[in-house]
Amino acid sequence: MKTLETKRLTLRSWQKSDINDLYEYASVEGIGEMAGWPHHENKETSKSILDMFIRNDDVYAIVYKEHNKVIGSVGIHNRTLDPNYKAKTQRELGYVLSKDYWGKGIVPEAVKEVIKHTFEKLKVDVLWCGYYLINSQSKRVNEKCGFKFYKDGTFEAPALGKTFDGKYYIMTKEDYEMGKVMV
Repeated sequence: MKTLETKRLTLRSWQKSDINDLYEYASVEGIGEMAGWPHHENKETSKSILDMFIRNDDVYAIVYKEHNKVIGSVGIHNRTLDPNYKAKTQRELGYVLSKDYWGKGIVPEAVKEVIKHTFEKLKVDVLWCGYYLINSQSKRVNEKCGFKFYKDGTFEAPALGKTFDGKYYIMTKEDYEMGKVMV
């Protein structure tokens, strides 16, 4: 993955040396659960996830420049939302952030940079994301970043043994090019 920069952040591929930072935020109860996975009970779980991030190379580590520390992630996964867009290139956007950094505008800053890269460099046609109704923070991020409501949905979270009601949001390349997204 190409390294991306914003004023406060570096978005880069994960490295083995990020294990302690990943475990620090992913072990906090409530962080992973908002995204459909259980918080990490031990570093072995974090190591397994880190190895997957490195292998798949579709998740950026969010490095907060001021502290030179990984504080979260933004993924752009090769997944399809809707058969209506079957002929088009799609990616699913997902993100998570350390609770210590909530409320500082970090996720919208990271997501907007990833949106720009996804449409301009990766030439994706459709970017989509979703959130559980219990996660109002993600709803606000989606809307701040220019995504528009697409449809209601149900999200399976097998790692939690639960199903959540939620909403899907979408952004097309045309939306991005028409300047509906301010990056």
